[in-house]
Amino acid sequence: MSLRSPGFRSDGADEARVLPVMCSRCGTDYHLTIRSVTDIRDCPPDVVMVAYTCSRCRLFSEHPARVTDLSAVLGRRKQSADVLIFGGHYMHCGQPMAKAGSEVRKLSAPLSTEGPPEDTLDVYLSTRVLRCACGFQMELPE
Repeated sequence: MSLRSPGFRSDGADEARVLPVMCSRCGTDYHLTIRSVTDIRDCPPDVVMVAYTCSRCRLFSEHPARVTDLSAVLGRRKQSADVLIFGGHYMHCGQPMAKAGSEVRKLSAPLSTEGPPEDTLDVYLSTRVLRCACGFQMELPE
């Protein structure tokens, strides 16, 4: 992923300039759902890559942001029951999700749309199951 977001400087001049954590259409942070927060290599420790969606206008944004700006958004209102990816950890209900096991899933697709439907290509996918204390669970590829 390229770090050529608007307003971001990785050339070391001054300090990294970042965008505010807010919807560029609505002009507010009230309707944001934070999707992920990841570290950016060779950046000051107070700058992270944040991804979020505005539930009002459905706009997805991802860009470098200051931890203080992100903290203000996270602390202002309770996040919805969506999953937040924070530093490689999956969180739901404000708690880290725990591994609850593994599964093997079979995915099938026809080899050709022109051939008989019984000809299929099978793919087996190993997944890990993560569960929240509230009972919500999800599967992720291993």
